[in-house]
Parts: sequence; structure tokens; C-alpha cells
Amino acid sequence: MKILKNIRVVEMGTYITGPAAAMHLGDLGADVIKVERPGEGDPFRAFKGGLYSPHYQTYNRNKRSIALDTKDAADLTLFHDLIAGADVFIQNFRPGVAEKLGAGEDDLRAINPRLVYCAISGFGRTGPARDRPAYDTVAQAASGYLRLLTPPTNPRVIGPAIADAVTGQYAAMGILAALVERGITGKGRRLDISMLEAMCHFNLDSFTHHYSVGEVMGPLSRPVVSQSYTFECADGKWVAIHMSSPPKFWLGFLNATGQEHLATDPRFAERLERIRHQDDLIAIMTPVFRTKPRAAWCAALEAAEVPYAPAYDSDEALDDPQAVHLRIRTSAVHPEMGPFTTVRPPYAFDGETDGAVLPPPTLDEHGAEIRAEMARRKAD
Repeated sequence: MKILKNIRVVEMGTYITGPAAAMHLGDLGADVIKVERPGEGDPFRAFKGGLYSPHYQTYNRNKRSIALDTKDAADLTLFHDLIAGADVFIQNFRPGVAEKLGAGEDDLRAINPRLVYCAISGFGRTGPARDRPAYDTVAQAASGYLRLLTPPTNPRVIGPAIADAVTGQYAAMGILAALVERGITGKGRRLDISMLEAMCHFNLDSFTHHYSVGEVMGPLSRPVVSQSYTFECADGKWVAIHMSSPPKFWLGFLNATGQEHLATDPRFAERLERIRHQDDLIAIMTPVFRTKPRAAWCAALEAAEVPYAPAYDSDEALDDPQAVHLRIRTSAVHPEMGPFTTVRPPYAFDGETDGAVLPPPTLDEHGAEIRAEMARRKAD
């Protein structure tokens, strides 16, 4: 299942975007070598004390770590030796920083013309905002996406680091495309991708609505049209329902909840009327769902063939029977840090999934091993 087992990736990434891109390639079997600063490593390591925070763990499995100070001549030479045998290099510094570290494209391309060089930035390589610092919230806001997640009243930032994760996925996709082309031409490419560009593409639906029909979408635009709901049940747990357009889902929902009389209510008789009166329906159904525990509602909705799911927290989701069946949760043991549990890559090639993962490395965990590999390569 290690589709990219013959690909070597050198990552000089910090926080999320660069490490996430490299992780996706590692999940597909690439040999990912994470180059970190001696002593402290990726700043994400220390987000919750020590050098092995859950923030760091999330995006750094399936990698090996080596600590190098590229301002030191010997370490720079070793770094360049790594590049000589690499297929991909990933960095997510602000424009100009990589060059100061001896990791600019021109320097690395001179060593390895076949290298796919990936530079991830906040706002792009050029332009008036190129030097502005950018983090997840900034990119979400600049792309118009943050307004789709923010509550209309008492606004505050909510949710996970979507822009960081999405940019890492787009970067991995671009790298794979460049590797496919290199297999034909024998030449590498420079891939530039910014968080702003990635999030604008991810926000495609919003822009299409604006330019096609003049609609500026808000946080409720999509759930109202798709007839999506979340209700709290008697046990305090939530259930999510998405009825979209087929009338059978609406009728099944009424049957499951014992509210068949609403089928003839003028506010809900037609789909467009249900869209216009979603707040009314929520007001009616909220106390209904509070009469039974979530398991009872899930059974009723499933019997009526209504699209639903328990709205799980992270401590429940992977114990769902379907998640257990798909073996989404996987574990490994780090020799120093102990058990590591994560989510396996989502791919199934020829019907087979791959749940084997390497735990995130401690800082410089593989330094001696990688240095020995480079010494043998030079000797050969």
C-alpha cells in the first residue's frame, strides 16, 4: 500500500501547512525527512509544554526527524546531500526566508534539477501583501470563508484550523501532479501555493453564487437551502439531519418524528416554503427532539430512511460501528513517548487500506540514522 515508497521528501516546515503537505505524502508511503532547528525544532512541538504537543503530533506522523542548523557549514553540507537524493522539498516560510537558510530554489535546483520544490506562503510570492504574516484565521478571513462560519451575532472565531489543513492538502495535490509530469519530462517544477489562493479555491461555491446570481452567502445560506438541522436530544446529545431536495426525506422525517400533520401546513408543504420558514420548523421540532434520547431518534430516522448521523464529539466518533468496521482508528507505539493513536489515511487501493503508521518523531530522533545513510551514499 506504500504507493510512494520510492519517493523521498525533505520537509523544512513549521506549524501546519508544510508539515501537513509532507504528512499526506508520508501517508502514501513516501520517505519524509523533517529537517528541524536544533534544540527546539518545529515551534508547534512546544505548544502544550515539552516538545511533543498534540498540535505537533497531528501533522507529523510517518516522518523521520533530523536536527540541522543550516547556518553551520557542516550541517548545510549534509542538508544539501539530502537534497541531492530527494524528489520533493517543502518549505512554508515567508518569501525570502528559505534563501537565507540555504534552502532557496536556485541553490537546491543547482544540486538536483529533478527536484519538485514546493514553497507555501500566506499571501503569495509577490504582491503588496507578500510579507504580511498569515495564520489560519487570517487566511480564512481574507478568502471570504470566515464569514461563512462566524455566528451572525456576537461574532467570534470558531472551528478548527481549516485554512492550514486545506492548504496542506492542495500543496500535496500539486506536488503529486508535478511528480507525474517529471516522470515524463525528467524535470522538476517549482510549486508556489498560498493560503489565500487555496482558501479562495476551497470557497468556490460562495464565489460562484456571487458571480452567477449576485448572492453573497452567509453562514446560514447553505444549511437553509440544503435543509440541514442539528437538534439536541433528551440526553443532551445531538443528532444532525440533512434532507436536501427529495420529498421522500421530508416525508420520512415527519413520519419518524410523529409530525405528519405538518405535511399540509402551508409553511412546509413545498420545499421552497420550508426553506423560507426554516426558523419556524426549528422552533417546532426543537422540543420534539428533547423528548427522547439520541439513540431512539437515530433508530427512528434510520427506519424512515432519513439522512442523519449522531453529531459526535471526538471521544465518540471512532467508536461508531461503521467507523469500527472501516478501522479508521489506528495506533502505534513510540519507543520513548509511548502509545500514539490517530486516524489512518482514507485511501483504499485495490480494495485494501493501510493502517500502519509511524508515530511522530521526537526531535532529531533519526539524526544518527540519516547521517549514516548519507555517509554510505557518499562512500558508494
